[in-house]
Amino acid sequence: MSETASLAQNTADQTGNDGTPLRVTATPAAVDLIAELRADHGPVMFHQSGGCCDGSSPMCYPVGDFLTGDSDVHLGQVAGADFWISRPQFEVWKHTHLILDVVRGRGGMFSLENGRDKRFLIRSRLFTEAENTALAGACKV
Repeated sequence: MSETASLAQNTADQTGNDGTPLRVTATPAAVDLIAELRADHGPVMFHQSGGCCDGSSPMCYPVGDFLTGDSDVHLGQVAGADFWISRPQFEVWKHTHLILDVVRGRGGMFSLENGRDKRFLIRSRLFTEAENTALAGACKV
């Protein structure tokens, strides 16, 4: 079984308090790195833009260092950190469950994990038909 398929199995049945499928979850490695970053920087948040280069990776910032607005969609929280995505990227990925993971390498230039020899990475799986139906209108767009 592929790593992505294994992650999908682990996250496929996760739902919010209202029973709606979660749009974003995190692997144990990502949860650990978030805790490490929070210990060093205080509360953190994520933004996924979909641009090129660093913008195609999920970026982690101290809360308040990256301002979100009408051009962003709040997908949920991972390990207590808000996770945002740009509206144009959401339109492309709205049928996709995002899984925040960690791999070896350099983080984005402005992302907090930079310099730790590990970086955040998005893995994904498509939502099922039933999940898409349950999610219809669930995100404030």
